[in-house]
Amino acid sequence: MQLILSNRQQMPANLNQLRLEQVDEALKPYHQIRGTPAPSGGWLRAIREALGLTVRQQATRVGVAVATLHKSEQSEADERISLAQLRRLAEGLDCELVYGLVPRKPLVDMVQDQAVQVARSEILGIAHSMRLEDQRPSDLYLRQQVDQRRAELLAGKWSDLWR
Repeated sequence: MQLILSNRQQMPANLNQLRLEQVDEALKPYHQIRGTPAPSGGWLRAIREALGLTVRQQATRVGVAVATLHKSEQSEADERISLAQLRRLAEGLDCELVYGLVPRKPLVDMVQDQAVQVARSEILGIAHSMRLEDQRPSDLYLRQQVDQRRAELLAGKWSDLWR
């Protein structure tokens, strides 16, 4: 019976790990462009101008008023445009809107780092109380306890990492 419970407890961690690895893999192509600044006037304007289209010509192509297109280009430059509007205007330039969040470091590292942080907080909090009682364990023992707690956290519900 305990083996069955153990397997059930490992299942969420295995699924979490699989999901994490899949998302990390899907994000790999975007790491190359991370940090690439948008043109100062926004991509809509830069691409429209690169194609040699005037605001009036592009507004006619997408079926909006000139003032609407101008406001939309400005909204994009100011980072206030909706994704739906940006997608519609991108299609009018025969472009595809690619939207994504690109983590600054791999998601695997983020989860590992969080598990270590939680484990350290828990274990070192206890060690601090023990030190006050002049019973503080050795640094090696504390490192082992942190590592063991980290492993327990990673084997459990990952939502517990972010309390």
